[in-house]
Amino acid sequence: MRRKNPYLFRAKNILVASDLVRSLLDAHLSSQEETMFGEFLEGLAIHICKRTFNGKKSERPSIDLEFQTGNEYYLVSIKSGPNWGNADQIRKMRENFQAAIAEIRQSQPELQIFAVNGCCYGQDTGNKGDYQKLCGQAFWSFISDGVEELYTQIIEPLGFEAKERNEAFHRAYATIVNQFTQRFIEKFCNNGEINWELLVTFNSARPALRERRHRYS
Repeated sequence: MRRKNPYLFRAKNILVASDLVRSLLDAHLSSQEETMFGEFLEGLAIHICKRTFNGKKSERPSIDLEFQTGNEYYLVSIKSGPNWGNADQIRKMRENFQAAIAEIRQSQPELQIFAVNGCCYGQDTGNKGDYQKLCGQAFWSFISDGVEELYTQIIEPLGFEAKERNEAFHRAYATIVNQFTQRFIEKFCNNGEINWELLVTFNSARPALRERRHRYS
């Protein structure tokens, strides 16, 4: 609750405690699932490239995957989608690409080294000057040595896995909503009505004031 905007939820005129708890939980899950699923897709891409090119997970900053084919060496930064970062983050990725290329050239000057920003979905593919951006179909084809339909082939097993886990997820979700709703009512409701002043205090007040108000609430 301290990481969410209480004014936004007040503006939505949420009156039922379980509705507010559900909104907070859904907002939290939405931000978490993008990160978690991005890590899953990154791992899948590295696994595919390992099977195809004997690629390996990189330990270099901003770089997730390295592999070699013939005289060409590739440094790949993997992101979920094309709109993943601001100007400073992209600049930092470029700097890390350049540092890695310089380091590799010192020991293996015969290699042609290429930097790639690979995105698991999207269509923003093209030459960005000092690196290549490959999104969606282009990226999955690149790491699989030209399997053009791989980007659609991975959908089916993902759907099967989701179906297998769906029932367990809904049971766990309902349990958490019920538990959090009970705790929320105990702490932030007066006679069944949400105390928004108390909630905003918990979220935004200076620590001393927050502790004093909750001690006497």
